[in-house]
Amino acid sequence: MTALLEPGGRSVRVRLDGPPQVANIGVGVHGTTVARESFLLPELWQLHLYGYQGELTVGGVAHPIRPGHVSLVPPGVEVRFDYRGRSEHLYAHLRLPRAGTPVPVPVMQDAGPQTAALSAMLRLAVAAAPRRPAQAAAEVWAVLWRVAQLPRAEPDGRSGGPHPAVAAAMAYLEARLAEPVSVPDAARHAGVSHNHLTRLFRAETGDTVVAYLRRRRLARAEHLLRRSTLSIPAVAASVGIADLQAFNKACRREFGLSPRALRAAR
Repeated sequence: MTALLEPGGRSVRVRLDGPPQVANIGVGVHGTTVARESFLLPELWQLHLYGYQGELTVGGVAHPIRPGHVSLVPPGVEVRFDYRGRSEHLYAHLRLPRAGTPVPVPVMQDAGPQTAALSAMLRLAVAAAPRRPAQAAAEVWAVLWRVAQLPRAEPDGRSGGPHPAVAAAMAYLEARLAEPVSVPDAARHAGVSHNHLTRLFRAETGDTVVAYLRRRRLARAEHLLRRSTLSIPAVAASVGIADLQAFNKACRREFGLSPRALRAAR
């Protein structure tokens, strides 16, 4: 299982294509009787959200612990905790899928502004676990995805996740696929200029904001045409292309088929 640790021991490879199996979850209180603990979980991942200062050593690599930090440790790796008095954290011990696309995640990260949301989700999971284990697993799965997407610095100084302005613009556009929306609208929401958002978007995605919006609208249209009984005019309106001629041209350009042919091919 130590192969899940990346070279250097500072990041892990996580597969999140399916929900975790939560073996145990709760609030851990340590440091009241001993100042150091060492152990490993042979078959289980360890997820911790910290509320104290200390140090975590994973596979021989030391990581400072600060309030708001979150760690993810793979099975079969020895950990050592060094405490500075009473130390409380939220934890989950879990199994993750063995199949799927591996996502690199740092062993230790600062959750920053996400800390409150992660804490709330984990506390919901703690409360749900005794009677609703499926809900607990769903909450922990969402936490893991958030942890995997926390902004972080790569060795070259770039963020490991989407630029905050790009992420904000994407969320803004996704919520408004049915509405008239412009690049300046998205830029204002993201807190950057039109030109800066355009540059950031191309650097992050290789595409323009307009092209991204068009692709997302047509992906939703294809889904509705193939999977629903909504009329073609209603589908067109639901993705912000109320002009049927323009909708027909857009579908032919993107899929090589008319909306009617897409529906017939489902």
